[in-house]
Amino acid sequence: MVLIKNSDELIKWLLEGDVAIQYQVHRDLLNNDKKKLQKSIATQGWGLQFLSKRNPDGHWGQRFYQPKWISTHYTLLDLRNLCIVPNQPQIKESIQKIIKYERCEDGGINPAGSGRKSDACINGMFLNYACYFETSEDQLHPIIDFILSQKMVDGGFNCRLNRAPKKPVHSSLHTTLSMLEGIAEYEKNGYSYRLKEILEVKKSSIEFILCHQLFLSDRTGKIIHPAFLKFPYPRRWKYDVLSALDFFQYSNTPWDKRMQPAIDLLLKKRNKNGTWNVQAKHPGKLHFEMEKAGRPSRWNTLRALRILKYFKVDKAKNS
Repeated sequence: MVLIKNSDELIKWLLEGDVAIQYQVHRDLLNNDKKKLQKSIATQGWGLQFLSKRNPDGHWGQRFYQPKWISTHYTLLDLRNLCIVPNQPQIKESIQKIIKYERCEDGGINPAGSGRKSDACINGMFLNYACYFETSEDQLHPIIDFILSQKMVDGGFNCRLNRAPKKPVHSSLHTTLSMLEGIAEYEKNGYSYRLKEILEVKKSSIEFILCHQLFLSDRTGKIIHPAFLKFPYPRRWKYDVLSALDFFQYSNTPWDKRMQPAIDLLLKKRNKNGTWNVQAKHPGKLHFEMEKAGRPSRWNTLRALRILKYFKVDKAKNS
């Protein structure tokens, strides 16, 4: 079956972007994993800008989670998503500070202090970048124990389960996707602690998203929230359809016909020139702006094209 064909002009436009975009275009669209190009992410462009914002105390912003989007937590997530070379001493040092000072009694990472219960969504994101940046497995054991304790009956996760006075009865797509991204990174980087259980949770969480066809109520069939249909970047902790599809291609999830409404939505949002826009921005202070909302986005175009390539869309649409 024919894969999605990218015009020379579109690839050229993507390769005119930041070096992090260039690297992922070569890796994901052109099947050429240019390690030398990846190394340059730390020395130029967005990668260098993020690294230059690090404070002498080893944090970004004011500490682990303040102010939100320029905090250590979200900056490390941004750096992970740039696909900067994992072996970065300053990043590893910052992760060690988090593990040392932000650990809670329940095993999770908690920016609110040791007396509070941990947030499942934060721990899914932490697992994502901690695994990517090669944190030692023994330091991740409490995180894995905490994550496994948070699985809900319907197969997914909800950050309110561990914190709200009234326990939720339904998982959250926001939390479930963050957990899945962390679990995928844990699996890809060869960690083994409680791996069988983690993979069972991965399976049930994927099923939770699929039973909602990525954005539809399993009870009414209506759109769960209109924000799920917008494609911001970075996504932060908030769920959207493009990010869910990108997770599925990254984790080598097989095609499922319940993905079709999301694929149709993705194709509908494509511009006439073959690009996709950043449709929204999450408000808050930024280190710097990578792309402007309402304009063609190299991030979203890259992500959309690798999704369509992975799923061989012609085959998917005829299934």
